[in-house]
Amino acid sequence: MFEIFTRMRPLLSSACRMCHHHSAVKGVSFFGSMASSLQASLFKPTLQSVRSITINQLHRRGPFRRKPNPNMTFAMDKRPQMKGVVLKTLIRKPKKPNSANRKCAKVRLSNGREVVAFIPGEGHNLQEHNIVLVEGGRTQDLPGVKHTVIRGKYDCGHVIKKK
Repeated sequence: MFEIFTRMRPLLSSACRMCHHHSAVKGVSFFGSMASSLQASLFKPTLQSVRSITINQLHRRGPFRRKPNPNMTFAMDKRPQMKGVVLKTLIRKPKKPNSANRKCAKVRLSNGREVVAFIPGEGHNLQEHNIVLVEGGRTQDLPGVKHTVIRGKYDCGHVIKKK
């Protein structure tokens, strides 16, 4: 009997602490709150019960892996934005169904890597040696362009409103 009590002591002490805390609430009896506290602590859904996967699924799919954030590209060292210097401005042609000239810039990031970044909006004031802020996020119809210049930061001005 004594062994059972020593094994159950941590559970009982935490249950008593919870009951003492809940007994201060108006109109709740000590035993009613003790039962509800024990029930709540014993039947909390765990991660394993929520995300149950069969052995067959585990064998087919492999272990669960978190999807990487598409806005944090390899060249950016897992940073949301990076400062860079414009090496030159480019005009790229989009993929097949679309037809336009997309304005891009070749940028040397502060970590030394060179990337091609899309310049959103109509018109821009970027020239060689301008400082820009670059974020991850690819342009769907431009192959190889996985970054975007943030307008209105450093030397890249806001989009000019038409009248």
